[in-house]
Amino acid sequence: MSEQFSNLYDIVKYQAEKRKRKVALIVDDEKINYAKILENVDRLAAFLTQKGIKEGDRVALFLRNSPEFIYTIFAVSKIGAISVPVNTFLKSEELEYILSDSEAKFLVASEKYKKVVNENSICKNILWEGDVTDENLVTFSDVQIEKNYTTQVERTEDDCAIIIYTSGTTGKPKGAMLSNSNLLSNMEYSKKLIDVTEKDRVIVFLPMFHTFTFTVGVAMPLYVGGSMVIIKSLQPFANIFKQTLTKRVTLFFGIPDVYNALAKAKLPWYFLWFNSIRVFISGAAALQPKTLDLMAKKFKRAKLLEGYGLSESSPVVCVNTMKKQKVGSVGSAMYGHEVKIVDKDMNELKVGEIGDIIVRGPNVMMGYFNRQDASDEAIINGWLLTGDMGYLDDEKFLFIVDRKKDLIISKGINIYPRGVEEVIDSFHGVKTSAVIGIADERSGEIPVAYIELDDENKTIDESELKKYMREKLANYKIPKHIYIIEELPKNATGKVLKRVLKENLKNA
Repeated sequence: MSEQFSNLYDIVKYQAEKRKRKVALIVDDEKINYAKILENVDRLAAFLTQKGIKEGDRVALFLRNSPEFIYTIFAVSKIGAISVPVNTFLKSEELEYILSDSEAKFLVASEKYKKVVNENSICKNILWEGDVTDENLVTFSDVQIEKNYTTQVERTEDDCAIIIYTSGTTGKPKGAMLSNSNLLSNMEYSKKLIDVTEKDRVIVFLPMFHTFTFTVGVAMPLYVGGSMVIIKSLQPFANIFKQTLTKRVTLFFGIPDVYNALAKAKLPWYFLWFNSIRVFISGAAALQPKTLDLMAKKFKRAKLLEGYGLSESSPVVCVNTMKKQKVGSVGSAMYGHEVKIVDKDMNELKVGEIGDIIVRGPNVMMGYFNRQDASDEAIINGWLLTGDMGYLDDEKFLFIVDRKKDLIISKGINIYPRGVEEVIDSFHGVKTSAVIGIADERSGEIPVAYIELDDENKTIDESELKKYMREKLANYKIPKHIYIIEELPKNATGKVLKRVLKENLKNA
């Protein structure tokens, strides 16, 4: 890890001194250099101090992608407080839960989420970003503190910097406490793995509140002295391609849904010829093999690298590298990190054997905020239990098999939904699928498939699909029921919400 940084604020302070006039942020036609970032961060830090925010206090962010998101994270770091980025897809009750659970003292929010924010009764101390017309509201334009900025509170590498709330697929969301060291080490190792330099330019269109976007897409470019193009809204989607081309983006971070669309899109010849992309990075969910193949054929000068991580690991654990990639694998562990496959008694398994994936390294979270019992269950002797299942090959490349909780046990035999989904997804006309297990008196559980079709297909031949599956899968793995669905329920990063499918089936 870089020795000149011990907290997040140190990054912008260092870069502003070293690259004062270099453009760091590009938003539409606006260009913001490192000196301006530091000035805005310092003003905001002084403002928050005036509002009574002290070392260790939590400041929640309910912000769209914007420079203000970045200013807030680093300003909070300067005064020794802790940032709590919140998923902006949440409804009022869900937001209220996180504000309450994190004991947030202050909220920074975008005007476009005003209705959701105003319905909560927890945090009334709010700073607004965006086109605010109500004169009674405090906005970023009101942060006009002149010089004599507040002094930096010296926080160490081991202090908590950010609390990221997990998606809550099992019960209420929990706040993963990430230290300065967790985040800085993840930036450093990610930088090495994909050879990121100050010459690189990243496009940020995925939500900044997500740990993958924040650590790798936002903080890492600033960490190396690079720059980023900020996209405030995903719509229109064509704007992402336009900005990628015209702003000469070199690093493109996305999720499988984006690459599925990109692989099939009829892009103009000049985009394919003149784009500056050297690396595509995919995270948050599994890539389909057909997407990897189509992307490789379409973008011959760039590599698409699939990685793996989770909020509790800051988030990157593994990634395929520029030097070596394996289709179907999420890569090998980052420098200084360990990945093991173990059985239920934590005994290490042999090469190729499927078991629980556990992780150890400087990226592993401090624990869950105010959840010692959950922390003790998640981290055992320094090893983080990821909840995922997979295996390692003889070169230590990791292959994810499935989420442990998604495992289907039919007549005592394990069925891994992901393997079935990969077969279904490769059938003509299928966009994506989700396989879940439902209770069955005779078998214990049986597999059921939900299928989302390609935009150009309104139906598929179910008998042909089952014939196709029988050629590639054991009979016990073939879904007993197939449901065509207009759109699979997903979270903000494209992960299918299987619990929603199970609930819908239960209530049908």
